[in-house]
Amino acid sequence: MDVSRIRLERESCVKWKVRKWGQGLKLLSFPLLLTALINPTHLVVARAQDPPKRNLESSTSVLQQGRQISLNGKQIPVAWSQWQQGNSVRTGISDTAAKRLGLKLLSTDNPKKQPIQWFSSSSSPPLVLPARRIGAYRYLDISKLLQRTDSQLQIVGDTLKINSSPVKIENIRLGNHPWGKRIVVDLNRPTFWQLQPGKSKAAITFEGIAKPALIKRFSTTREQGSRGAEGQRGRGEANAQGIIPPPHLRTSAPPLLAIQSSGERTDLRLNIPDGLGLQVETLAHPYRLVIDLRAEAFSKRKIHWAQGLYWHRKIVTLERSSFPVVWLEVDPSSPYLSLKPIRGNSHAMKGISPLLQMARRKQASAAINGGFFNRDNKLPLGAIRHQDRWLSGPILNRGAIAWNNQGEMKIGRLSVEETLTTSAGQRLSIRLLNSGYVQAGIARYTPAWGDTYTPLSDREIIVTVQDERVTGQISGGEAGQVSFPIPSDGYLLALRSNQTAASFLEAGTSVRLESKTVPAEFGRYPNILGAGPLLLQNSQLVLDAKAEKFSEAFREETAPRSVIGTTQNRDLIIAAIGRSADGATPTLTETARLMRQLGAADALNLDGGNSASLYLGGQLLNPSRATFGRVHNGLGIFVEPSAATAGKVN
Repeated sequence: MDVSRIRLERESCVKWKVRKWGQGLKLLSFPLLLTALINPTHLVVARAQDPPKRNLESSTSVLQQGRQISLNGKQIPVAWSQWQQGNSVRTGISDTAAKRLGLKLLSTDNPKKQPIQWFSSSSSPPLVLPARRIGAYRYLDISKLLQRTDSQLQIVGDTLKINSSPVKIENIRLGNHPWGKRIVVDLNRPTFWQLQPGKSKAAITFEGIAKPALIKRFSTTREQGSRGAEGQRGRGEANAQGIIPPPHLRTSAPPLLAIQSSGERTDLRLNIPDGLGLQVETLAHPYRLVIDLRAEAFSKRKIHWAQGLYWHRKIVTLERSSFPVVWLEVDPSSPYLSLKPIRGNSHAMKGISPLLQMARRKQASAAINGGFFNRDNKLPLGAIRHQDRWLSGPILNRGAIAWNNQGEMKIGRLSVEETLTTSAGQRLSIRLLNSGYVQAGIARYTPAWGDTYTPLSDREIIVTVQDERVTGQISGGEAGQVSFPIPSDGYLLALRSNQTAASFLEAGTSVRLESKTVPAEFGRYPNILGAGPLLLQNSQLVLDAKAEKFSEAFREETAPRSVIGTTQNRDLIIAAIGRSADGATPTLTETARLMRQLGAADALNLDGGNSASLYLGGQLLNPSRATFGRVHNGLGIFVEPSAATAGKVN
C-alpha cells in the first residue's frame, strides 16, 4: 500500500470536515479535530516499511492538554495531556493524580518509567507505564489501561471525558485478621475506581453492577452483624435466640460496609473503626478490590520523579507514635532544577491563596508552604528575599533558609540591622523592613512592598525619602484608613511611637542608609525564606521556640507539619508530616527528631497546621489531610529541561 496515498487521504478527510462544518469549527484547534477523527488511544497507519526509529522526546508533539477529567460523569481536577508519538495518539494523566483513578504508584529509579499496582498478580512483575514530563507535570501514558477498561474518550474544552463500561460485582467477602479487617470485592475485569477518604468514613466509587442479592445483603437500610469471610451469625439469627436487647438499651456499631447502587454506578460506603486506617489494593486472577482496615495503612515508596528530584513516603516511628511522612529530596546543584520564593500576590505583599493555586499559577513542578503571615490583613511575618531584593524582612531573630543558584544553602537564625544616618550625624535604628509585624520604632517600606503603604497602627508618622533625601512628613492617622504612595526612587519610613526620630527627619534632611544581615554569611545569599523555629544544626537539636518569641501555646501544641532541611550531602528535604493512625500529630521536638531520621543535618520548621501543604506535579501530597488553608508564600521548585545549556531560571 502506498504510504503517501494514505497520508494524502487523511489530510483530505480533515480538510473536508473543516469545509463541511464551516463556522462551527472556528474555535476548535487542529489537535482537537484530529483527536476527534481518530481512535483516542491508538492510530494505525499502513506503511510499506517501518520508518527509522527516532528518539522518543524528539518524535512526540503535544496535541491537547487540560486540568480536569470527567470519569463516568464525575469531575476530577487532574492534569491530562494527549500527544502524537510516531503514528499513534497517546493519552496521559499527571502521575501524582494517578490515585484518583485507582492506580497505585510503586518505587522507581527511572523518571521515564513508572511501575504501578493495578489489577496485577502478586507473583508477576508490575505493569510499567511510560512517563513523560511536559512542563511542570510528569504524565503517565494510560492508553493501554483505557483499552483494558473499554473506555471511550471525548474532549470538551480542557476536560477529558472518560466513559468506561461497567464491571460486574461477582461477590463481596468480609474477614477479621489480627492486624484489622479485610473486605474483598470480586470483579469480572479491571476498572478505574475512586476513593473519597475520611477519618471515620470513606467511600469507593466505580462503574459496576452488583447482583441484587449483594445489594440486599449490604443495604444501607439493613443493620449488619459481624461477619467473617464465609459469613457468620447475623442479626436475624440473634433475634431468634432472643439476645437482642430492647431498643432503649441498644448501642449497635454502624455496619462496616454498605452498598449504594444507582444505575451502573456503585458506592462502597465504609465505616472505619477507631485507630484503623484505610488501604486499598487491586489484584488479578480473579480481579478484585482488596480493602484493608489496619493500623498502619501507609505504604513506603521512593520515586525518581525528575533529574535531581526524588519523591518519598513512609511511616517514621518515634517512641510515642508513628507518623506518615511524605517528602521530596532535591539536589539544589542540579542544572535541571531551580528554586525561588513564590507568593500569593505577585504584585504586592498583601495577599494569600492556597499553595495548590499558587504553584500551578507559577508553573512550579514542586512547592511547599513557607513562612508565617497575619490572616486578618494577609501580610507577611518573616523573611522573603529574591534575587538580592528584600520583599519582606526577618523578624524576632527567627529561623530562615538561604540559597544561591549554585546549590549552596544555609539554615540558621537571621536578623537584618539597618541604620539611617542623617546629615546632622544622628543615627536611627530601623527595626523592621517590609513587614506586617508591628512594634514601636521605625519600619521601612520599599517598592517591593507594593505601590502604596497603609499604616498598620494608629498615629504613625509617614516620612518619604527620595534619592537619599527626606521630601515629606505626614501623619498616618488611624490604622488602615489612608494609603501612601511608595516612591520608585526611595522608600517610606513608618515612625511608630517615635516622636524623637520625627524631629530628626524634617523635609530636606539628607540621609544615608546602611544595611547588613546578622550573621553576615546570610548576606551573600540572594534568596531567603524565613519561618521558625530552628530545629536542627549540624545534626544537633537546637530548638528554642521561646528565644524566637513564639507563644507558649504555639510551643506546646501538636499539629501537622511542613519542614525544610538540608543533609550532610547538601541535598534539600521538604517534608509534610501527617497524623498517626490514632490521630496524633507531632510536637516541635518530635518534628526535629523525625527530620533527623530522614537524614537532615539542619532543619527549619515552616508554618504548619492548616497551612501545611506539599505540592508535586499538580497535586498536594500531604498524608491524612482533606482540607488546606490559604498561605502567603512558599518555596517553588522548577524543573527546567533546558537548564543544563541555558543556565538556571530565576
